[in-house]
Amino acid sequence: MSARWFRRGDHLVMLGAFVGALGLLALSTFTSWPVAGGPVGGASEAVNPVYTSQAGDCLNWTRATLSDVAKVDCSAQHMFEVTGVADIGSAYGPQAPFPTDEQWQKISEEHCAKTSLDYLGGRFDPFGKYTVGPLNPGERLWAEGRRTLRCGLQVAGPAGGLLPAYGSAKTQDQSDVYDPGVCLGITDARGVGDPVECAKPHAFEIVGVVTLPAGDFPPVERQDEVLSGECARIAAEYSGGLDFKARGLVVTWDTRAPESWAAGSHRANCKVGAATDGTGLNPWDGSVRNPNAPPLTTSNPPQTTAVQQDEPTGKPLHSQSNSSPASPPPSSSGATTTTTTTSETKPSR
Repeated sequence: MSARWFRRGDHLVMLGAFVGALGLLALSTFTSWPVAGGPVGGASEAVNPVYTSQAGDCLNWTRATLSDVAKVDCSAQHMFEVTGVADIGSAYGPQAPFPTDEQWQKISEEHCAKTSLDYLGGRFDPFGKYTVGPLNPGERLWAEGRRTLRCGLQVAGPAGGLLPAYGSAKTQDQSDVYDPGVCLGITDARGVGDPVECAKPHAFEIVGVVTLPAGDFPPVERQDEVLSGECARIAAEYSGGLDFKARGLVVTWDTRAPESWAAGSHRANCKVGAATDGTGLNPWDGSVRNPNAPPLTTSNPPQTTAVQQDEPTGKPLHSQSNSSPASPPPSSSGATTTTTTTSETKPSR
């Protein structure tokens, strides 16, 4: 996924590159914390983990309301990695109304973009898997005067659904790739959707991941040379030698942009999609995985579904993908992230 304005950047080399990187940072969802939380450190008073989180902490939740938010080790599944804490009280006084989506975009730019880029040591893939966004107090706590927010990193699917992350973003390859066996849905506009079960209509099935040879940035033509052969081999092995053409399917792949390469993203997906006339992606269902093959193994649970949150609001913040298709169908499409808020239900522990 990528974007034009709210996107991330390049390796920190000089001030100009740093400023340029800030202009490329991707802004993600605007998520409100729930009002209360579970006891911390055995204390009798319930303290929401968000209130005490600092840069380097990871937070996880499974409920749409975020009412079960908990601080977890970053090696475990998490939905938000805190990159910093910001107090915006000087700009938004006691009587200031809760910010609009457009204002939250500005707040994220001014308070979270540089913080997150610094947190990552200046290395941020503008077309990678991470997006930047604030975890804000929500309307109720805002009305009570709370003006502190947590800046952080999240992983968003092509259509904006949040996906679980594993490991600190500081040490992760930021390539926008998925595990073999993951199927990416298809939107009403015939674009790439978030992960779905392969039995449902989808745009692509991921069949493998290729790490491109190290060295200077390889032009797209060179990437195509490498990936065409590797993806054909991987797809044949994955499917048990399936005749894709007879099924109306083709093998395709993603390529990396110079900005991604500079940030250390050297991995690309091989995938299978339905043939198209170029006017948009075509849905198909089922899997091309060889049914007689041994089960797939991944280091983490595969990202098969996006986590839904309550009350999606606001405008999409991602734009068109910068990943180049090698053969039809297009290897990716526009990706969007919607802002989200949550109902402020007291958690049940």
